[in-house]
Amino acid sequence: MSNEIIRDDSPAEYNLSRRKVLLGGVVLIGSSYLGPTLPAWADSLQNASYTNQFMQLSTLLVNHKLDKNVGLRLAAAMQTSKRLTPQQVTDLLGIASAKNAKIVEDFFPDIPDGPLKVAALEIISAWYKGVLVDAPDAEVFTYELALMYQPTIDVMTIPSYAISGPNGWTSHAPPLADMPEF
Repeated sequence: MSNEIIRDDSPAEYNLSRRKVLLGGVVLIGSSYLGPTLPAWADSLQNASYTNQFMQLSTLLVNHKLDKNVGLRLAAAMQTSKRLTPQQVTDLLGIASAKNAKIVEDFFPDIPDGPLKVAALEIISAWYKGVLVDAPDAEVFTYELALMYQPTIDVMTIPSYAISGPNGWTSHAPPLADMPEF
């Protein structure tokens, strides 16, 4: 046993116990580890909501099977290029919901002329063309899955160095297939 006297001259509000120091260290280390990732989580949740709404709107505007990966890229590109805002997607879905729309013809005439109608037309155009703008230097989001390419997919080859199409190294063209349902 030691008869050592521990002297603490500090005021009571500055007195730290080992438990408080340990708890403070855990909070500090935890916040430094999770802190930078929390805004990314919030952004990804917000983007997930936007992309889900974009896919829901695209399904209403385009009456074909749509690839979700292409939709994710189109949604991100349209938002980045400021061609489409999350508010416009919400407004267009609101118009469709008010009309109980199942297909584009159910609500498209009710979209007011102006930025909303332009946004709806750009979504439709992007799905068919696979690009956002019709320019020689446009970024291609999809070629094979672009809806405009689907009727000719069996006879038109994707531009490639291969003779009969991508991964097709024969000189003979493949036989025609039935008209695809998309």
